[in-house]
Amino acid sequence: MNIDTKCVQGGYNPGNGEPRQIPIYQSTTWKYSTSEEMGMLFDLEKSGYFYTRLQNPTNDLVAGQLCEMEGGFAAMLTSSGQAANFFAVFNICEAGDHFISSSSIYGGTYNLFGVSMKKMGIECTFVDQDLPLEELQKYIRPNTKCIFGETITNPTCTVLDFEKFSKLAHNNGIPLIVDNTFATPVNCRPIEHGVDIVTHSTTKYIDGHASSVGGAIIDSGNFDWMASAEKFPGLTTPDDSYHGLTYATAFGKAAYITKATAQLMRDFGSIQAPQNAYYVHLGLESLHVRMERHCKNAKKIAQFLANNDKVAWVHYSDLEGDKYHDLQQKYLPKGSCGVMCFGIKGGREQSIKFMDSLKLITIVTHVADAKTCLLHPASHTHRQLTDEQLKEAGVAPDLIRLSVGLEDADDLIEDIKQALDKI
Repeated sequence: MNIDTKCVQGGYNPGNGEPRQIPIYQSTTWKYSTSEEMGMLFDLEKSGYFYTRLQNPTNDLVAGQLCEMEGGFAAMLTSSGQAANFFAVFNICEAGDHFISSSSIYGGTYNLFGVSMKKMGIECTFVDQDLPLEELQKYIRPNTKCIFGETITNPTCTVLDFEKFSKLAHNNGIPLIVDNTFATPVNCRPIEHGVDIVTHSTTKYIDGHASSVGGAIIDSGNFDWMASAEKFPGLTTPDDSYHGLTYATAFGKAAYITKATAQLMRDFGSIQAPQNAYYVHLGLESLHVRMERHCKNAKKIAQFLANNDKVAWVHYSDLEGDKYHDLQQKYLPKGSCGVMCFGIKGGREQSIKFMDSLKLITIVTHVADAKTCLLHPASHTHRQLTDEQLKEAGVAPDLIRLSVGLEDADDLIEDIKQALDKI
């Protein structure tokens, strides 16, 4: 099926007399006739459900749909995009390990990697993703376990070079993990470009209506954990908490997601509520239609901003002449997304005055929504970062992140114009 059809019908094929829409399994637990049957589930000898803290049928149906859309092998839902990124890395890293991340990632993920995971004994080195391959190679250490990046970075709107980073990862026997939130599988499928593991904040475009928080992890099934067995003991050596079971040998291509579910979800409990998973499914049904409109509106507004003499700069990779336009054409030919960033002449003060003068476009923390919104990262999402860290992440003091929604583009331009006239 084409991606548009997968959005509507992927992941769920009801039988005769079964509900056409996916059912919500609003239950914490499942009944079994014998103690032996329940025991087999706890030993991972049999598939099934026993407690929603680990798995739920509604969640698995939606995870299966996302997996099909991304071209993956196995997938799981999490309580948030932040939980998805944490699980994705922590599933293969432990105290004493190291990993590499693009420095241009979302501020919350930057803090997760650089502060919280550091307290757990896992070190992250943030790198400039535009460096050539030979320079990036210098950051690889013997204990480096993975590389992380975002398809389109938040909030700087740069495009990751999958080919370069997958080559870096695979040359060193480690997986490449990419957050595909902004592009969605409608506009980009990173697995087709050598990415091993894909994450999402389903809170954004996939939900599309600011109704539910959630995340997802999709494993391609392509990375051979046993080929680099010494690097990934959590997957390639016995797990004492499951009677010595070894995930890579017992579950093959499903090893990574099985471990993340049976071990991490068991211990951290960051499950997505079945009701939220249902909202995600509803969002997926219209995702292909919405993304086309988001991109169309955003390009029109980006062109307006680029031609306004009160705007200092605009970053939107769909614009010809943008630094990342060639990568956008290579990896996201249907369009990138509805998010862009720009700066107002006069710096931070004028940027804030502009934002406060808007009437239709609202200042919110959210992004990638049906409604157009914006924020000032240096004052909001990235305010915990020092000036040096802001510079390292490519977040200028005047940077405004604009998320273009589904309204009429001319109405949005009129609102932007009247706000610009006030500065």
